[in-house]
Amino acid sequence: MKKDTPTIEEIAQDIIGEAVKIHSNDIHILPESGEYIVYLRTSQYLKAIRHLTGEEGQRLVAYFKYLGNMDVGEHRRPQSGSYKITLKDQERDLRFSTMTNFHANESLVIRILNPIETIDLRSFSFFPPVIDDLERLVKYQSGLILFSGPVGSGKTTTMYQLIRNENQSLAKNVICIEDPVEIEEVNFLQIQVNNQAGITYESLLKQSLRHHPDIIIVGEIRDEETANAVIRAALTGHLILATIHAKNAEGVLPRLAELGVSKQLIAQVLIGIVFQKMLPRYCKQCKDNSLLSCQHIAVDQKQAVLFDVRQGRALEKINDPLQEDLLTFNSWLGKALENDYIDQKTFDHFAIPKTNTYYPAN
Repeated sequence: MKKDTPTIEEIAQDIIGEAVKIHSNDIHILPESGEYIVYLRTSQYLKAIRHLTGEEGQRLVAYFKYLGNMDVGEHRRPQSGSYKITLKDQERDLRFSTMTNFHANESLVIRILNPIETIDLRSFSFFPPVIDDLERLVKYQSGLILFSGPVGSGKTTTMYQLIRNENQSLAKNVICIEDPVEIEEVNFLQIQVNNQAGITYESLLKQSLRHHPDIIIVGEIRDEETANAVIRAALTGHLILATIHAKNAEGVLPRLAELGVSKQLIAQVLIGIVFQKMLPRYCKQCKDNSLLSCQHIAVDQKQAVLFDVRQGRALEKINDPLQEDLLTFNSWLGKALENDYIDQKTFDHFAIPKTNTYYPAN
């Protein structure tokens, strides 16, 4: 008996299920040459998993828009929405974003916010001893630690797990301010930004200081107001962990300067910079990276994080062009290649191009 054609609801469930199965955080549903192609993102790579007709693709996008409480009839303006789904008795939050190309075909990107259990950061690091450096940083009672890296590189997971570990040895009041909250943690006070209601990063940071926290986690420094609020919080004797977008560790200080933070204030509060990327592990049996098709490496071990941690002298001399002995992200990437943790293709893909722009020393 011929199997019935799957419904749009079944296609949607299959796509999300496949993404969860391979630990992909992003689903891309894109119009291409009269059809739609569904991609999953892993370690910054896009892997096509399904081809749909133009009509099927439009119906699938409309279905997800309906779930996300978005305007199904509006195709011109970008929209965003969210939906909570249950898979295998576990809830996951989905975040939707639509945009329309000049052919009037909508595209959709779905971000899956995975609930995360306690993990061993060492097992997810190419070089486990670097976790010792991170754990020493979060033992300080005050100061600012900045995390940077591409979307999906595990910055939030790293921050949360470090503070979870620290919280086990000595209970602390931890406040998290995010947009949106990505990981639910019952032992932290988690607050979500709502700009439409006037609940901004800046206002929440001010209010949180009256709550006498030991540690504050800030989802993202994205504007001058948030940057200065974070600096003020660190100056008042709190330990602050925050993310900020920069190309590499060296780019964090120029980014802060762009946001109006003076070098003098940075020098007073900044105790560490952590740049990280999620890379696919190399499989010696497959003689390729381990994404998707490899059967020799467990699904949850197919990717690992490569850290570039700057503290102490490495932080002080971070943008000094004369300090050639300091390890950079590309140095760590080269070490991973030498040890056969990654292949040449992965090295070439993730290496950071050198520039001649340096943050002034004075």
